[in-house]
Amino acid sequence: MTIASIKTSENPILAEARRVLLLESDALKMVSHFLDVSFAHTIDLLKDIKGRIILTGMGKSGHIAKKIAATLASTGNASYFVHPSEASHGDLGMITNEDAVVALSYSGETIELSNIIAYTKRYSVPLIAITGSKESALSQSATYALILPKVEEACPHGLAPTTSTTMMLALGDAIAITLMAQKNFTADHFRVFHPGGALGKKLIKVRDLMEEAPLVEENILMQEAILVMTQKRKGCVGIINNIGQLKGIITDGDLRRHLSPDLLNQKANLIMNPNPRVIKPDVLAVEALKIMNDSKITSLFVAESKILGIIHIHDCLKAGIA
Repeated sequence: MTIASIKTSENPILAEARRVLLLESDALKMVSHFLDVSFAHTIDLLKDIKGRIILTGMGKSGHIAKKIAATLASTGNASYFVHPSEASHGDLGMITNEDAVVALSYSGETIELSNIIAYTKRYSVPLIAITGSKESALSQSATYALILPKVEEACPHGLAPTTSTTMMLALGDAIAITLMAQKNFTADHFRVFHPGGALGKKLIKVRDLMEEAPLVEENILMQEAILVMTQKRKGCVGIINNIGQLKGIITDGDLRRHLSPDLLNQKANLIMNPNPRVIKPDVLAVEALKIMNDSKITSLFVAESKILGIIHIHDCLKAGIA
């Protein structure tokens, strides 16, 4: 669907909204075609920077810069936003020669950026420009300039930054995600920076929730096995051989199915289910929960070369994983 294909008979409110979205989506496609070797050089520079990535911009570009700084920080790159006006009143001291500055200005002529630009030149701080003008003061002063295409703003008067800020935001995401790939930033690393909220819960691993496993040897009598089950309160007990290998499991359901006058005097290996479910410690807890739900069981033994623990469905639910 293109802007030209919007029917004139359509609800004018919907037509205007679609016009904006299509205009901005077309601009994003143009940005992808505008990428050149300067983007690759930018990634190489930022990947090896010893200090931090400083984002700056004025007005709407500043708001976008703040979001890019937050995305970079959450994906393993020390980064923060410095306001251009505050920089002129002392905050330039927050920028060191081990940092890199990424400055956003679609016109490239934002006067408030002049002191930051001068500072980067004076102290040999790498400067990355995100701008729509190759001939602008910002672009000409930059170590590398990432040039955005000249496009129509979605604002009907062509005044409010809309399409241009969307392009900046998307290019910032491209920088952050490309850096993630270059640095081999994994879900484990991501979890370190996102310990709270729904995202942090999704990244919790089995090893974070597992507890000591209730275990008894296979030749033990059921009266002792039941005692261990009762003490550990996991609704089951693992049966191991004389070298510690997991051979089976006895659950509350198994006890009911084998209920008889001589149950307490039988050996555990005669009552056990010989196919216990096992999971590795580095599997995400949300995957463990899915296995338990799909298999209609309440526990999984955690093991690699040996038994490490047990994870119970209640442990997942208490951790907020659902």
